Amino acid sequence: METQSGVDQPCGMSLAIDVVGGKWKMHLMWVLAEGPVRFGQIRRKLEGVSEKVLAENLRQLEASGIVHRELYAEVPPRVEYSLTPLGESLNQALAPLEAWGDRNREELSARI
Repeated sequence: METQSGVDQPCGMSLAIDVVGGKWKMHLMWVLAEGPVRFGQIRRKLEGVSEKVLAENLRQLEASGIVHRELYAEVPPRVEYSLTPLGESLNQALAPLEAWGDRNREELSARI
């Protein structure tokens, strides 16, 4: 899409895919939708994700403004992750996609 200044801008779909693309980001958002959670809790819920990949994905979502990282000044330090209002609105936007997957689960499972 071209703007008035003549500079190409990505379409909204491209922006959204840039934010949630990859194997784990949408799964992370699903976990975070339940409320603030700690790193270890996320890792237990997302079986198969490595600590390194989880940390990278959380940092990317934080940089995109989707995730908030709260550091508590305790000993030992406690860190909780939650969705920002922007992240919550993205989760709402993804809900129809989840519903579509649920409705078509049997057919899709047979083909994948």
